[in-house]
Amino acid sequence: MIIKRNDEKLKIILGRGESFNEQYMDTVLSIINRIRKEGDTALFELTKKFDRFDCEKVEITRKEMEKAYKNLDPKLKKALEKAKDNIVSFHEKQLEKTWIYEKSEGTFLGQKITPLERVGVYVPGGKAVYPTSVMMNTLPAKVAGVKEIIMTTPATGGEVNPVVLAAAYIAGVDRGFKVGGAQAIAALAYGTATVPKVDKIVGPGNIYVALAKKLVFGQVDIDMIAGPSEVLIIADKSAKAKYIAADMLSQAEHDELASAVAVTDNKKLAEKIKEELEKQLEALPKKDIAKKSLDNYGAVILVKDMDEACEVANVIAPEHLELYVESPMEMMLKIRNAGAIFLGENTPEAVGDYIAGPNHVLPTGGTARFFSPLGVYDFIKRSSILYYSKKQLEEDMEDIITLAEHEELIAHRNSASVRQKKR
Repeated sequence: MIIKRNDEKLKIILGRGESFNEQYMDTVLSIINRIRKEGDTALFELTKKFDRFDCEKVEITRKEMEKAYKNLDPKLKKALEKAKDNIVSFHEKQLEKTWIYEKSEGTFLGQKITPLERVGVYVPGGKAVYPTSVMMNTLPAKVAGVKEIIMTTPATGGEVNPVVLAAAYIAGVDRGFKVGGAQAIAALAYGTATVPKVDKIVGPGNIYVALAKKLVFGQVDIDMIAGPSEVLIIADKSAKAKYIAADMLSQAEHDELASAVAVTDNKKLAEKIKEELEKQLEALPKKDIAKKSLDNYGAVILVKDMDEACEVANVIAPEHLELYVESPMEMMLKIRNAGAIFLGENTPEAVGDYIAGPNHVLPTGGTARFFSPLGVYDFIKRSSILYYSKKQLEEDMEDIITLAEHEELIAHRNSASVRQKKR
């Protein structure tokens, strides 16, 4: 469990999400092709096969969502409403505006911001129910001004969890459909007689869903290819082992592929973390899952100093990064790669999952090197604006002609020179 930076275990942790099994890829490709060619016929047949119900009534109406909301436990309703307010408040600060400036007299350049028209939100089914994920994927789109939100979710036996429906109502989902898996992604990407085609698909799912999103990218936009959850905690001598172990286990209980890593320069603390993990693990309902996760992809990494700890974090580029150190604000400046950064011992990753407001849809598997959390900016388009006066065109004419001729694009040259004043 306690390793050094160059240990082989670190390579295993870094590479845990690299491979996609070819057998899954073939299956997903086949499903997508069927949906493209057969539409609803294939969609209903696959739904009956995988979710075991006939799709006589596949659409979920706003009235059904409202009914689930009204019947929701008051305590849960209050928590979800508070989460919504915080999520909206945070994401409103991400809004971009159309801008334009005068480059020279009579010449204007700028950028126009336009929200996407229709977005698809995929919500996983199964035993786990994550209402906050419904809101995290939907509310930024609503803040951005997206006109229509379409939710798809598998409904085993034809039933959708009422808490998911209530969350969809709170977040403002416009229409829902009881379809899941790769077939739902394909239906959203290409459209069927029942499920409308969308401009972008967001939301987590199993390997079939992840691969389907990867394969339809280009036909539609997607948020990211989400992998197993992960946390990395940098801790100095001031940190409490009890807190660190609890936060590591909060990720490890997700699934066997989740990764929980602590990095410290204090050997005594490393030993205490190991002891606390063993102690707290025994009390967890999902003990077996958490243990496999820690055995396979968990570690306490011992480094020489906090600078090396930051280097390790930047190499791993974790989804969640917790800084349990005396000066977290100062250390944050050394971090280049992280999905979300949690500062100090009173900011466990759970506050970001549920209530704080920043999005919990985060890049995983090292993709924080180039991906960002889901946000309002994911649901808008940017169009460049150009207006040239005759005077400015004349001033730039020679350079346009030179560059077009150099690239051997004579029609490009002519499109400018045809407007040239006769000399």
